[in-house]
Amino acid sequence: MKIEINDTGKWQNSFTIKMILLAVMGLFLLVPLEMIKVIIKERQQNSDEIKKEISFQWAGAQTISGPVLNIPVLIHPTGKDAEPYRSIFHILPETLQISGDVQTEKRHRSIYEAVVYTSRVDISGEFNIPEIPAASGEILWEEVYYSMGISDNRGLKGNISLVCGEKSSEAMPGLKDNDLFRSGISFPAVLDAEEKKIPFSLKMQISGSESISFTPLGKSTNVKLSSPWNAPGFNGNFLPVERTIDDSGFTAVWTVTDLNRNFPQYWSGTAFSPENDSFGAAFVLEADHYQKSLRSAKYGILFIALTFLALLFVELTVKERINIFHYLLLALGLVLFFSLLNALSEHTGFNLAYLIASAATIGLVTFFLKAILIKPKPVLLIGGLLVFLYSFTFILLTLKDFAYLAGNIGLFILLAITMRLSLKLKEIHS
Repeated sequence: MKIEINDTGKWQNSFTIKMILLAVMGLFLLVPLEMIKVIIKERQQNSDEIKKEISFQWAGAQTISGPVLNIPVLIHPTGKDAEPYRSIFHILPETLQISGDVQTEKRHRSIYEAVVYTSRVDISGEFNIPEIPAASGEILWEEVYYSMGISDNRGLKGNISLVCGEKSSEAMPGLKDNDLFRSGISFPAVLDAEEKKIPFSLKMQISGSESISFTPLGKSTNVKLSSPWNAPGFNGNFLPVERTIDDSGFTAVWTVTDLNRNFPQYWSGTAFSPENDSFGAAFVLEADHYQKSLRSAKYGILFIALTFLALLFVELTVKERINIFHYLLLALGLVLFFSLLNALSEHTGFNLAYLIASAATIGLVTFFLKAILIKPKPVLLIGGLLVFLYSFTFILLTLKDFAYLAGNIGLFILLAITMRLSLKLKEIHS
């Protein structure tokens, strides 16, 4: 009887040592998990760089601003020996209507892809020329011009004409001043002091990538944008007042007044930067598999810990010993899943890659345990646990707003089940 107690004590001591070794092994396995995360981030950076290269060769994200009526003024200072200098009086449209039809396409390079587009944009509205105080200086009517801000002039296609009343002006490259915009085009204007209302219209075709945005320069600005792209993201300072998104694409409408923005209808010089209030639509690639792969790798230590815990329960209940080296091989198989998932997702998409990688990993672990353990019940138990873990993780990855809450609820339930099983073990060994 005394010998039996000593043997039991020795077995408990060896089991305690095994738990310590497994805990140390789990900490060391954080290293390969972190290496896999680094690889995923590097692949994502490569993808982002190639997207930028494609965008640079096609045309970048576009922000369209204007047109703006610019009236040069020659100011004569009153001080002695003060030289006259020029200032530009900028007048924004009273009304501005914009309609855009955006046709998108995917451009590929190797296994990477980016979204580019070509858009037809129709712009119309009206200028109301305010009374310019005589104290402002000498108005140079013969030098009046219109300007439009275009983020990337390389995207402009064909000729562009601005029709003002009965007069038409062809676009000229570049800007005559950089008070409002960094790049764009200009139009000559023929005005006199008698004109107060000037209706205008223009049509343009422009290419770009990633997003298209507009600046609310009108006292009343209305923008309607449509595209067959069915996964848009709306960005900038204003969201659409109306939007429809379905499998055939999207339509969005914005309405902005001068009370919603942070600049007036006219001013001189560089007092304001209207482009800061721009808004528009981004053409987002659905389900970035790199982000999902990185998120799944963060659950790696949970997979390993729960698998180790289940194997320890198996050892205690069915009295079968599992070598510490076998624990290590099983853990490496679980770690390899995340690298395999990322590699497959670059070619097949995330969902199919997750199915293939999880099925392969579960199959590998199950067959390995079948060769180690004599009884089939614990093998089925571990296999069922892995099926549950991979399924639960996939659900967490697909959730957006409730992923954090669902994850915590799931972990709480797993902890409760583990506690219940530990009580059952106490009953067995008492």
